This record gives sequence, structure tokens and C-alpha cells, in this order.
Amino acid sequence: MAADEKAQATGEQAKGKVKKVVGGAVGNESLRAEGRGEESKGDLRAAKEKVKDAFKGK
Repeated sequence: MAADEKAQATGEQAKGKVKKVVGGAVGNESLRAEGRGEESKGDLRAAKEKVKDAFKGK
């Protein structure tokens, strides 16, 4: 996985988790949903990079 893409994916996942937790704690459903979306975006980015890495090795 490219280091910058990996860092970006990890950042999105962490930022999403924080928004999700804060949104749940304060009862803000839109912030919580935004956090879930951002976390999913990070997960997808990480998965994409793993697939790219798998094909590079062959």
C-alpha cells in the first residue's frame, strides 16, 4: 500500500470514528451518520490499496 494512501485511509477511519462517537454522545444523529460514512470511506480506500498491492506482487 502506498504510504500516503495508507495514511489517508487511516486518517479517514480515525476521523470517522471520532465523529461517530461524539455524535452518539451528544445525540447528534447527522454527525454520527457523517462519521459512519467517513469511516466507511476510509475502509474502502484501505481495501482498494490492498487489492492493488495483491496484484502488484503477481
